[in-house]
Amino acid sequence: MPGVKKYDAIVIGGGHNGLTAAAYLGRAGKKVLVLERRYILGGAAVTEEIYPGFKFSVCSYVVSLMKPNVMRELMLPKFGLELLPLESTFTPLDNDYLLRTADADQTYREIARHSRKDAETYMRFGPAMGQIGMAVRPILETVAPNAIRPSLSDMGAMKKLLDHFKSLSSEQFEYLTKLMTMSSADFLDEWFDFEPLKASMAASGIIGTFMGPRSPGSAYVMLHHYMGDIDGAFRAWGFQRGGTGAVSMAIARSAEHFGADIMTEAPVEKVIVKNGKAVGVALENGDEYNSDIVISGLDPKLTFLKMVDENDLPSDFVTDIKNFRIRGSSGKVNLALDALPNFTCLPGEGHHLRGAISISPSYDHLEKAYDDAKYGNFSQEPYMDIILPSVLDPDMAPPGKHVMSCFVQYAPYNIKGGWNDQKREAFGDAVINTIAQYAPNIKDIILHRQVLTPADIESTFGLTEGNIFHGELTLQQLFTMRPAVKWADYTTPIKNYFQCGSGTHPGGGITGSPGEMAAKKILGIWS
Repeated sequence: MPGVKKYDAIVIGGGHNGLTAAAYLGRAGKKVLVLERRYILGGAAVTEEIYPGFKFSVCSYVVSLMKPNVMRELMLPKFGLELLPLESTFTPLDNDYLLRTADADQTYREIARHSRKDAETYMRFGPAMGQIGMAVRPILETVAPNAIRPSLSDMGAMKKLLDHFKSLSSEQFEYLTKLMTMSSADFLDEWFDFEPLKASMAASGIIGTFMGPRSPGSAYVMLHHYMGDIDGAFRAWGFQRGGTGAVSMAIARSAEHFGADIMTEAPVEKVIVKNGKAVGVALENGDEYNSDIVISGLDPKLTFLKMVDENDLPSDFVTDIKNFRIRGSSGKVNLALDALPNFTCLPGEGHHLRGAISISPSYDHLEKAYDDAKYGNFSQEPYMDIILPSVLDPDMAPPGKHVMSCFVQYAPYNIKGGWNDQKREAFGDAVINTIAQYAPNIKDIILHRQVLTPADIESTFGLTEGNIFHGELTLQQLFTMRPAVKWADYTTPIKNYFQCGSGTHPGGGITGSPGEMAAKKILGIWS
């Protein structure tokens, strides 16, 4: 690295939130260095060519939550951001199927085949959830105030939020209260009758979380996934052309455009702390870089229990971080295919392969999968959220070939006896066998498969226990409690040491929001 070793800010971790923070600081004229331990940027939002010609969004796989102002302010479309809408959610059943698309009339007809009452209710449910999502947005877009020792700006933020809650209708307040406390199953039971519809919708309440559809709190996780915005279409899911790694690369190009330096294969060993103040970082190879501030894009466990000495932190804060729930529950299976899967309930190609494929035929299917995990095993018949990226973006696979991305629940990090090669392969077999119940040709068309357990996700991507959200999205770990009371505003007990990962408010997903708000908090302190 030529010359410069002193920076205004150093960001640990080249995940999309770390890159977002760097881009915003660079945009404000600050000299920034990003240090990423892997050979490639993106953290969990990464695209890799695991097998020749086959490109996988190895870990995270869809985009639904990226903030429009982040896209605009960082000029991300100019730097390669191109989101393609996922056109449907297809739930295969034993002798039938459920298909929901972006076409409201078609979706009405599809649901009405099973329940006319549910079809009519569904037309009201979407707008109602959209309204609740909009009602929650001001919370998500507010730096979480210090509720214990509020500053003047904290009190101003709390007053603004209180005024916002006063503006909600009684119906909105009722729905919001239920969504924050109920299970997704109980909440959906108040609306719908048709089990596969309820199960497919409840499934978004368990993604990345060690809960079942009947677990209280899962309704909020479901709501969290309703707060996306792609091209102005509220609650739209999308796929980034080139895979989710292309999102990270667009942000990285933006950061470099604004003057940030980015280094890969540069693992940080420790944050250098002197007199209670962060003054730089030391790499594993012994190199040191000095800076006015240090920002960690890592999860809270790594940020506070690995990057700094516990003796530099208050003991009660260390206890809070040790108690922060970050249990891994998800696995990932990526398949290189010789052809498309053929679902017996809806044979051949069609729109149903251009969106999400949800293996969620019933609450019991999801709950039994969770029961396996509760007792220390991977799910024998797991829930899966599947997409075929190559159908949307043919460049993801060689001509005539395809890639399939299978997000799988449940695969507990703390599996009985620990993960090993044999258990990994058995887990992969359980995934393939479950898909084969609905698309029997799957076993004949697999060219390659990559199976990632939570232990693999931890060792490869640096996510504690393989938790994709850097910590569970439960009520006691949201807003002013994420990751710990008094320290949810991106500051830490160490002066000039900040946090910007998904373990901070407002949580996980490909949003850029923690990185954006952390940078704006820092700039506010600096100004």
